[in-house]
Amino acid sequence: MAISQGKSTRSPSGARNVANRGKRKSELGRDPAETRLDEKKLRKIRTRGGNEKLRLASNNKINVTDANGKSQLLDILGVIENTANPNYVRRNIITKGAIVETPEGNAKVTSRPGQDGVINGILI
Repeated sequence: MAISQGKSTRSPSGARNVANRGKRKSELGRDPAETRLDEKKLRKIRTRGGNEKLRLASNNKINVTDANGKSQLLDILGVIENTANPNYVRRNIITKGAIVETPEGNAKVTSRPGQDGVINGILI
């Protein structure tokens, strides 16, 4: 069954709502990207209107910007913290807001790897 972003079949009180129509193609959802720490792999997703979105399936590099505005490409050694889900740290899954370890120090991920196809971050 498809993942839907439409209305729930339950009201806030828990009562069952009777749907006045079925699902629509515009309400279609997808599985989360769950970008892992591994060799770089991209997935192309066809979006609405025939456009393409790049999903980052896995990567081990991060574009890091320091306080002076200087950027460099660094290796990711591991995921230290992830506020999205504590289990993501164990599984080395990178999302926006995750704190990763690099040779220059810890960096916070500022991009959305599952949406943008790239991992950007700032040194903390």
